[in-house]
Amino acid sequence: MKFLSRSAEETQIIGFSLGKLLKSQGVVCLYGELGAGKTTFVKGIAQALGIPESNVTSASFTIIVEYDNEIPLYHIDLYRIEKEANIDGAGIWDYIYSEGITVIEWAERLGKVPDDFIKVKFAIIDEVTRDITIEGIDEKDWNYM
Repeated sequence: MKFLSRSAEETQIIGFSLGKLLKSQGVVCLYGELGAGKTTFVKGIAQALGIPESNVTSASFTIIVEYDNEIPLYHIDLYRIEKEANIDGAGIWDYIYSEGITVIEWAERLGKVPDDFIKVKFAIIDEVTRDITIEGIDEKDWNYM
């Protein structure tokens, strides 16, 4: 599915819509350059899970932020991880395969991503406009608000 977001608010709403579809143990991989709207999208997912968007910040400096919730949210940001680094010993896969929703920014740094993970790709069109492509969700289940 493809979306054209013309503002941070629209990007957040698209994230919220995806968040409403997620079940426990869901994994969402985010791809896109710096400033493409990945963290804004995560704020939307968090809101859909009942986590205030104001609690969500970039996880770049901490790598993993846990949001304790009825369905836990694990926000992983691999920006500061070297592109070819071996992350297997970092415990990231423990989060990915635990109960809860895991959202991974800079997911290309994971290496090969399992086919059952949802993939969201962001492309910057201009200062505020983003092309957002979501793979791994059945379009008939989608309810864009």
